[in-house]
Amino acid sequence: MIQFIGAFAVFLMLHSIPAIPDIRLRIIRSIGKPAYIATYSAASLAALAWLFAAALALDYVPLWELRPWHAAMTFMLAPIGCFLVLAGLMSANHLSISIRSSGPAGAVVRITRHPVQWGFALWALGHVIANGDLRSLLLFGGLGLFALAGIPMAERRARKRLCDRWEICAAQTSVWPLAAFVSGVRPKSDAALVAAAAATLALTAWLLLAGGHALLFGADPISVFG
Repeated sequence: MIQFIGAFAVFLMLHSIPAIPDIRLRIIRSIGKPAYIATYSAASLAALAWLFAAALALDYVPLWELRPWHAAMTFMLAPIGCFLVLAGLMSANHLSISIRSSGPAGAVVRITRHPVQWGFALWALGHVIANGDLRSLLLFGGLGLFALAGIPMAERRARKRLCDRWEICAAQTSVWPLAAFVSGVRPKSDAALVAAAAATLALTAWLLLAGGHALLFGADPISVFG
């Protein structure tokens, strides 16, 4: 448990401290943006790998009896979450997390202005339901809560950064997924949305049908159906 707590603490710090604009700008000025992105990506992957390894080292403590519908929920929620994360990262978004800092807002922003955070939360929720044990609740539940906790912070930063433009930008989207559609905002598509959908389909097929999930994590989700 100590290793898991330590890994989670490193993961949280790694994703919280660079999110502070002043710190991020100082790092970028020191090493340059390409080096910053490469270093941060490598460190994030390493921290995530350590976190998963530490979670797998914990004792298995079941919390509820697993049913086929639990896995079915993951098959629905995880791809949706993956799609939102990929589309959010590839699309320009002045209101939340994105690797693109310029250009008009992407189509995914009309689904929610925080697609990356909601995507991680849905992905995490699906894995909590399908695993039904304590270590999965700690790992995926913690990741999901961390993602959702980032939404209010992103809102405050966007309001401060955009000032008078905030109301105009926010009127075409919503915090809650699909809530803007109910208010009359028409959906649209773009290249990032199509690319994210294609990548999600390919990744899901590899993980579930080509043994990718079993190769990476030692468990075959399809096996639950016999």
